[in-house]
Amino acid sequence: MKYVLLILCCALPAWAGAAEPVTTESMHLFLLAGQSNMSGRGAVSEIDRTPHPRVFVLNQSNQWVLAREPLHFDKPKIAGVGPGLAFAKELVKHDPDLVIGLVPAAVGGSGINTWIAGGYHEKTGLYPWDDAIRRLGIAMQDGELKAILWHQGESDSKTGLASKYESRLHELIRRFRGYAGNSSLPVIIGQLGQFREWTACSIMVNAAHENVPKQIPHTQFVSSGGLVHKGDGTHFDAASARELGRRYADAYMELRK
Repeated sequence: MKYVLLILCCALPAWAGAAEPVTTESMHLFLLAGQSNMSGRGAVSEIDRTPHPRVFVLNQSNQWVLAREPLHFDKPKIAGVGPGLAFAKELVKHDPDLVIGLVPAAVGGSGINTWIAGGYHEKTGLYPWDDAIRRLGIAMQDGELKAILWHQGESDSKTGLASKYESRLHELIRRFRGYAGNSSLPVIIGQLGQFREWTACSIMVNAAHENVPKQIPHTQFVSSGGLVHKGDGTHFDAASARELGRRYADAYMELRK
């Protein structure tokens, strides 16, 4: 059986324990994909720096380390709290044997048209799809991909883009599932912040998100109802990002029933 030895830093709390082998065949992997609200822009506090001994993240060096915020590194100077860590911490509450590996791949500001082979996001110099697939390939040596968490659409809430969003989203889901070799791979889609000033274009993008479970099996839509922004009108504050993560967890568990 294959093992990965995860060295726990002596600075960790006592409950983290000594270094111990993790059976990587049992690691459940989740890809965190989309743009800035998946990457996270909430202010980081102590709760976000506190790891869970069974929640790991594939870091920028492609190594498994205990997960702490910020998980993402698309824009290192502004990366903050997103939904991914709260999602994982919620899941492990319900299964004492579960070991989670998070694969952060969101790119702030990326349009869905960059989530294709060779797609380039000029502002970050990243290739969202290619980078996500490369990191998934590394992660899947150590576990099984269980779901895609997607939060994106602000960049496509524009004239000329919104009308193409639904077909591009459906195609993206097909490509993720094709790569994973799993036509039933769960895909969970988060709603744009309801605090946004809704336009005809953002309404169209939101409808594409909301309609996915009616059109594609093994998908879920997660509402952003009641969540608030951090004062910029665009990004969830830290508490809302954590709550969104818990809603993603509820949606995933519902799909697993």
